[in-house]
Amino acid sequence: MSKQQEPVVNWKLAEEHGLNKEEWGKIQKILGRVPTFTELGIFSVMWSEHCSYKNSIAELKKLPRDGEKLLVGAGEENAGLVDIGDGLAVAFKIESHNHPSAVEPFQGAATGVGGILRDIFTMGARPIACLNSLRFGPLSKPRNRYLLDHVVKGIAHYGNCMGIPTVGGEVYFDEGYSENPLVNAMAIGIVKHNGIKSAISKGNGNTVMIVGSSTGRDGIHGATFASVEISEESESKRSNVQVGDPFTEKLLLEATLELCKKDYVIGIQDMGAAGIACSTSEMSEKGNSGMIIDIEKVPMREQEMTPYEVMLSESQERMLVIVRKEFEPEVKAILEKWDLHCEVVGKVTDSPKIQINMNGKLYSEIPAWDLCLGGGTPVYYRKTKRPEYLDKLQQEDLSQLPEPKDYNEVLKKLLSSPNIADKSWIYEQYDYSVRTNTAVPPGSSAAVILVKGTNKALATCTDGNGRYVYLNPRRGGQIAVAEAARNVVCSGAKPIAITNCLNFGNPNDPEVYYQFQNAVMGMGEACNVFDTPVTGGNVSFYNESPDTAIFPTPVIGMLGLIENLKNITTSHFKDEGDFIMILGTIKGEIGGSEYLKVVHDKISGDAPSLNLDFEKRVQTACLQAIDAGIVKSATDISDGGLGVAVSECCIKNTEKTLGASVYISRKMRDDELFFGETQSVILLTIDVSNLLKLETIASKNMIPCVTIGRVKDDGILKLNDCINVPVEELRDAYVQALPKAMDGELL
Repeated sequence: MSKQQEPVVNWKLAEEHGLNKEEWGKIQKILGRVPTFTELGIFSVMWSEHCSYKNSIAELKKLPRDGEKLLVGAGEENAGLVDIGDGLAVAFKIESHNHPSAVEPFQGAATGVGGILRDIFTMGARPIACLNSLRFGPLSKPRNRYLLDHVVKGIAHYGNCMGIPTVGGEVYFDEGYSENPLVNAMAIGIVKHNGIKSAISKGNGNTVMIVGSSTGRDGIHGATFASVEISEESESKRSNVQVGDPFTEKLLLEATLELCKKDYVIGIQDMGAAGIACSTSEMSEKGNSGMIIDIEKVPMREQEMTPYEVMLSESQERMLVIVRKEFEPEVKAILEKWDLHCEVVGKVTDSPKIQINMNGKLYSEIPAWDLCLGGGTPVYYRKTKRPEYLDKLQQEDLSQLPEPKDYNEVLKKLLSSPNIADKSWIYEQYDYSVRTNTAVPPGSSAAVILVKGTNKALATCTDGNGRYVYLNPRRGGQIAVAEAARNVVCSGAKPIAITNCLNFGNPNDPEVYYQFQNAVMGMGEACNVFDTPVTGGNVSFYNESPDTAIFPTPVIGMLGLIENLKNITTSHFKDEGDFIMILGTIKGEIGGSEYLKVVHDKISGDAPSLNLDFEKRVQTACLQAIDAGIVKSATDISDGGLGVAVSECCIKNTEKTLGASVYISRKMRDDELFFGETQSVILLTIDVSNLLKLETIASKNMIPCVTIGRVKDDGILKLNDCINVPVEELRDAYVQALPKAMDGELL
C-alpha cells in the first residue's frame, strides 16, 4: 500500500483509535456514511479527553465563570483574560504535559512551556512570566531523579531561550507519582484592551495561512496519547511527543504580536493538541463558518506525508492565521522579516464544514460544530462511588501516636524533606529576572511581577495538595483555592481570578470520578467566596499506571493584583525586636500533614478543617494591615506547620542571621501545635508600636490576633521549651537536602 492509500475503516480500526462503540455510531450518523481514514483520525483526536473534555465538561460548567474584572472566561479563547485597569488586561492559563514528560521528560516539559506561551501571545498578549507545578515519585529511585532533572532542564531550556522569566511554582514528591509525573505549565501575559485578538475564523473568501515551522510527523496522536493510562507500551510512543524549538518560537512570538496589531488579521490560533485538525475546526466553529484546506500547500519537512499525518501532527511553533483576502502580501512581509514560513493553505467558507483536500482529492469533510468542545462532541455523566478507604482513614485516632523524643531533630527532618526543603537547586536553573519585571523572585509566598508603566504589580502562585484531596476531596478542593489566595494575599495582592489544572486518574473508575466531582465542587465553593472566577485551564485524566495511581491533584494558578507597589510584602523576618503575630487560630490538625508522613510514615486522618468565611476575613485583615503600612513580613502556615513556617522566616533572610523566640500556651500536644497544618492562619511581623493598629484591624474583621513571640538577633530558634536550635543548623538541613537527594544520597 502506498503512503497516499488509506486503509479500510471499520469498527476495529476505530477502536484502535480510542473510540468506543457509541462514538463510532455517532460519527457515522453525523457523516451519513463510514468515515475516511483521515476523518477517523480527526474525530479520534478531537473527541479525545484531552481536546473534548467529554468526561469533565459537565462538572466544569458548575464552576463560577463571572467576575467584576473578567473579560474572557473559560473556554471562550486560548486563555482567560482579566482587567487590571489602565487599559491593560492579563492573559493567563495553566495546562498539563504529564504523559509526554513521563516518556520524554526534556521535550515533554519544554513543549509544555512552548504550548502555554503560544496560548498567551496568540491573544495579542506579551508573555511576562512562567510558573509550573511538578510532581514526582520519591528521589530515592534513580528514575525519579532522572525525570526531575530532565523536566527542570526542559523548562529552563525553553523559558530561558525565549527570554521569559520562570518566577514561581511548586514541587512535590510521593510514591503515587513514580510512574506518573505531573508537569503543569502556566504562563502570564499583558495586553492592551484594544490589542486583544480572537481565535476566530469568519468572512467568506478570507485567506487561511499557516505561519511558523514546517509540519513533520512528531506529535501525531499526542492528544490521544494524553488521554490513556501510562503503560509498558508508553515508552514506545516517544513519537507522540513533540519536539520544541524555542528560538523559532521567539521569532514567532514577535511576528505574532506584530500581526495582532493589524486590522487585516481576523483571527489567530496556535496549533497545539490535535494540530491543524484542532485549529481549523475550533476557529471555524467559533465564527460559524467553514474552511477549505489544500493539504499539499502545508509546508512539510518530511517526505510523502499523508493528509492523516498532516492534520494530526503536533509539530511545534505553528499558527493558523485568518487574513482578509488581498492582504496576504502584507502578512508575508511581516513573516519574512522574522525569517519564518508563511503559506496560504486555504480559504474561509460560509459552509459549516471543514473540507480537506490533497492534490484535488477530497479526504475529509466534517461539520466544525461536531468536532468542538461546546458543540457536538460527546458528553458523559460518569458514575460516582464514595471511596471505601475514606471512612477508615478519616476516623483514625492520630492522638494515639507517640510524641517525638527530640523535637529539634524532627524540625530538621521536616526542613530536609524534599516537599519542604529549599528548591533553589531547581529555580536557579531558570532565568527568573530576565526582562527586569520580577520584584519578588521564587522562594516567597508568591512571585511578584511589576506591570511596567504603572504603579501596579501582579502576585501569582501555583498551589495544590494531593494528600488533602485524597483524604477529603471536597475540602481538599476548597483548600487548594484558599491556600493559593492566601499566598498572593501574603504578598500584598488581592486575589482576582484563577486558572486550574485538574490531574486525576481514570474517570471510568467511580471512586476516581467521585474524587474529581467533589474536588471541583469544593473549588467552586471557594472561588465564590473569594470572588475569583475560573478563567479556564486543563483537565488531565488517566494519570495512572498498572502499578500505581496519583493522588487526585487539582492545581490552582492564582492571580492577584497589587494596586500600589508600596504594598509588596515578602515572607522573611526583617528586624530584631519585631513582634511575631498570628491572624487566625491554630488548631493543631496533623491529618494528611508532612509531619505525619515523614515522622510516622502515614497518610491518614482527615484534611484540615476550613471555614471559608473565616478564611476570607483572615485574608481581608491581612490585606488591610499591609495597606496600612504596618506589616513587615507575612506568610501562611502550610506544609510542616507553624514550626516550619517560623523556621523559613528566619532562614530566608540572607542578609543577616535572625532567630526567633516563640511561646504559645499549650492547648494540645506539641507536635500538633508546631507541626499541624492548620488552615486560615497567617504569620505576620510588625514593629512593636503598631500592635494596637493590627489588633484593631483584626477586631473589625472578627478574627483572633495573638502575639506569639519576637524576632531575635541571636541566631537561635526557640519554640516553647521543646525546640531550641541554631538557625544555621536549620538552614543547612533546608538548603542541602535537595542537592544531596539528586546526588543519590539517602534522605
